[in-house]
Amino acid sequence: MKKIVLFASGSGSNVENIVNYFKENPKVEITKVYTNNPNAYVIERCKELGLPCFVFGRKDFRENLLVLEDLRAIEPDLIVLAGFLWLVPKEYIKAFPDQIINIHPALLPKYGGKGMYGQHVHEAVVANRESESGITIHFVNERYDEGNTICQARCEVLSTDTAEDVAKKVHALEYEYFPKTIQELLEA
Repeated sequence: MKKIVLFASGSGSNVENIVNYFKENPKVEITKVYTNNPNAYVIERCKELGLPCFVFGRKDFRENLLVLEDLRAIEPDLIVLAGFLWLVPKEYIKAFPDQIINIHPALLPKYGGKGMYGQHVHEAVVANRESESGITIHFVNERYDEGNTICQARCEVLSTDTAEDVAKKVHALEYEYFPKTIQELLEA
């Protein structure tokens, strides 16, 4: 049995998509969801999905490493950042080398780094008149969006597209490619 834990800071739509993708797979267990946002809608999604959700603060993540202790107790095969906005401390990366992955709503290295998330990315893509955008699934290292790329998927950006149009296209790619990529990593 392969164990996955998920981290999210917002609505949790990718969390729900991943859970639904694996719910009929007897070889994969979504063990727990972690969120740093006590107001995140992902908490409601977890209740609806019957998943334990652990809400934590900065101190438990960075200083006393309570979250890391909890992860060590679970021994996950993969830690999936699905819309998680905090930089992961080096202690986690050392404890789980090549086991922490993230999805970014752009074709890295473009539009990555601190502050480049969600709508900010799509607005920048439109403002710079890019002809394409997409997603990057990558391993997590000690810097925002700089870990080794696992998968990229692209979508066309039309000159008439708004940031909301680009967001819809990128979300469609996330829903299609993120669960498949997770499955491929678990089977490798």
